[in-house]
Amino acid sequence: MNKNCPEILELKNRVETQVKRKIKTPNDFIFLSGVIWERTHETISPTTLKRLWGYIDGADHTRNSTLRILSTFLGFRDWDEFLQHLSDATNVESEFLCTPHISAADLQLGERVEVSWKPNRHCVFRYLGNEKFVVDKSENSKLAEGDTFSCSFFFLNEPLYITNLVQGKKPPVDFVAGNKDGLTQIEHLPSK
Repeated sequence: MNKNCPEILELKNRVETQVKRKIKTPNDFIFLSGVIWERTHETISPTTLKRLWGYIDGADHTRNSTLRILSTFLGFRDWDEFLQHLSDATNVESEFLCTPHISAADLQLGERVEVSWKPNRHCVFRYLGNEKFVVDKSENSKLAEGDTFSCSFFFLNEPLYITNLVQGKKPPVDFVAGNKDGLTQIEHLPSK
């Protein structure tokens, strides 16, 4: 199964919620591998977890055995039971992932993403690799040209959540754009 499908994104989100921590550094992957072993007595290597979370390049598809172990970690019998749980949920949290979107995993170095949000905010971000972007253009936004940040997805009509926003010499922060109405425009632009 493709590691960027909504069900796997939901699985990763729930794992992070379960361990009460975002999984984004080498130590986080070592920690998660250990916690999975403690709870399930099954092994998923930190390298496999890094590939699944997109920290390192690797296969676009995830093995069923990995999905089974992570589902078991969350308290489900197996991956199929986790999928059934999502299907039966009255408030399907992954529904918004079906809207038009741009995934950082689909971008090449130097390609750009153009976004807008209300009332008159407009930005162009250039892809630097490893889910990292630099602001190339900013109009009426708190983001400034030269700022860098991390982001996995840009969803139309959903807020833009970015992490590790670095603005000059200030410490990194997280930032939400279009918090109320979401992004009103997303466009994938070629590199200059």
